[in-house]
Amino acid sequence: MITFLICLTALIVAYFTYGKYLEKVCDIDENNPTPAKTMYDGVDYIPMPQWKTFLIQLLNIAGLGPIFGAILGAAYGPVAFLWITLGGIFMGAMHDYIAGVISLKNNGLSFPEIIGKYLGNGTKMFMRIFTVLLMVLVGAVFMSQPAALIASNISLPAFESIEIFSGTSLELFIVLGVILIYYILATLLPIDKIIGRFYPIFGIALLVMALGILIVLLFNSDTYIIPELTTLKNMYYQADKFPIIPMLFTTIACGAISGFHATQSPLMARCMTSEKQSRPIFYGAMIAESIVALIWAAIAMAFWGGVEGLNNAIIEHKGNAATLVNIISETTLGSTIAAFVIFGVIACAITSGDTAFRSARLIVADMFNISQQPLLKRIYVSIPLFCIAIFIITALPFQTIWSYFAWTNQTLSAITLWCITCYLAKKSKPTVISLLPAIFMTYICASYIFVSPMMCGMSNRTLAYICGGILTLIIMGMMMIKTKK
Repeated sequence: MITFLICLTALIVAYFTYGKYLEKVCDIDENNPTPAKTMYDGVDYIPMPQWKTFLIQLLNIAGLGPIFGAILGAAYGPVAFLWITLGGIFMGAMHDYIAGVISLKNNGLSFPEIIGKYLGNGTKMFMRIFTVLLMVLVGAVFMSQPAALIASNISLPAFESIEIFSGTSLELFIVLGVILIYYILATLLPIDKIIGRFYPIFGIALLVMALGILIVLLFNSDTYIIPELTTLKNMYYQADKFPIIPMLFTTIACGAISGFHATQSPLMARCMTSEKQSRPIFYGAMIAESIVALIWAAIAMAFWGGVEGLNNAIIEHKGNAATLVNIISETTLGSTIAAFVIFGVIACAITSGDTAFRSARLIVADMFNISQQPLLKRIYVSIPLFCIAIFIITALPFQTIWSYFAWTNQTLSAITLWCITCYLAKKSKPTVISLLPAIFMTYICASYIFVSPMMCGMSNRTLAYICGGILTLIIMGMMMIKTKK
C-alpha cells in the first residue's frame, strides 16, 4: 500500500509542479488567439468549454490501455507501479502536453504535418502513411474488442450456429455492423454533435469507475493487500520469453506513454479557447489516465493475492483482460455496478476507436489539402479508411493486430519525442526534458524488434539487446543531425 500511495501522490503533485514548469518552457500566453477562434468552420474547429475538452481528451486517449494494459502489465510485478508513475510524469504527460501545444500554436495542425515542419519532408511523407496506418489499426482494435464484449453478453439462440467468417458468429457480425455505423457517424458529423455531447458523460464514468476501485483498495486493505516495490525482478509467468525490457513498456502504454495520444491532441487543439487550458487538457488528462492505470494495476495484484495469483488468473482465462475486469468488478462492487463497469470499458474502447478514424480523416485531409466543410468530401476521405479496417478485422487474428499496434504505437511516441526535441531546440529551450525520454523509447522500440516473439524473437538475449542498441545509435545519429539543422 505504501508504494501505491507514494506513486499516487507523486502523480498528483506532478500536475502542479512539473506541469507548471512545462507551461513556462512552452511560453504559454492566454492572450494568444486559438485556432477555434481564428479558423472556425463549424465541423472540426469549434470552441468548447474547458471541462468538456478535458473529458473528451481523456476519453480519446484512454481506450482500453489504462485498464487492460495495466492489468496485464501488473503481471510483471510492482515494477509496473514505477513505470506508470515515472513514465506518466516525465514521458507520457510531457509528450502529450508539448505535442498538444505545438499543434495549438500551429492552427491545430495534424501530427504528420507537424513532423514535417520539424523533422523534414522525407520524415513527413513516411509519417503520413505510418500514422494513418496506426489510426486504422486503433480503429480496428477498438471495433473488434467492444464488439466481442457486447456479443458475449447477449444471446440470440437462432443465430448461435451461424458463422459469417471463420470463428465470427452472426451475433458478433451484427454488433460489429452497429459499431461501424456509429463510427461512420462520429467520424463525419461535426465534433459537437456526438463527441461533444456524449463523451463528457463517458469520461465521468471512467473516473467514477476508477474511484470505486480506489475506495475498495483503501477501505479493504486487510482483504486486498497491494504488494510493495522491493525488487525489480520480472515476475511474469513467461519471464524468459517476455523480459521487462522491452515488453513491460509496450504492454503498459496508455498509462505511461502512448504515441496515439499525439494524434488525438489536434482534435482538442481545434476546440480550445485559451492556451492556458493546455495544462489541464493535455498534461492533466494524461496524469488522470496514469492514475486510472495505477489503480487497475494495484487491484489486479491485490485481488488475486499477489503477482503469482494474478499470473495464474491470466493463464486460466487465456489472457482475456475483459474477463478479469468482470471478475474483479462483480466481486468488489457487486453485479449491478459491475455491469456499469463493463459498459464503461466498452465505452472507453469505442470512444477511442471513432476518434482514431476522425484523426485519420483529418490527417488525410491535411495531407491533400482537402476542405472538410462539405460532407461529401468527408465521405470520400473516410470510405477507404473504413474498408481497410474491415479487411484487417476479418483477415488477421486479434493477437496479431494487437501486437503490431503495441509496437507501432510506442514507435510513434519515440518519433513524437524526437519532434518535440527539435521543437525545443529551435525555440532555444532545454531539450533534455524530451531528449532522454526519446533515447529511452527509441531503445525500447528498437530492442522490441529483436526480442519480441511476435517479431525476430532472437534466442540470444544479449545479442538482441546489442542489436537494439546499435539500431538506437543509428536513429539517434540521424535525429541529432536533424535537430542540429
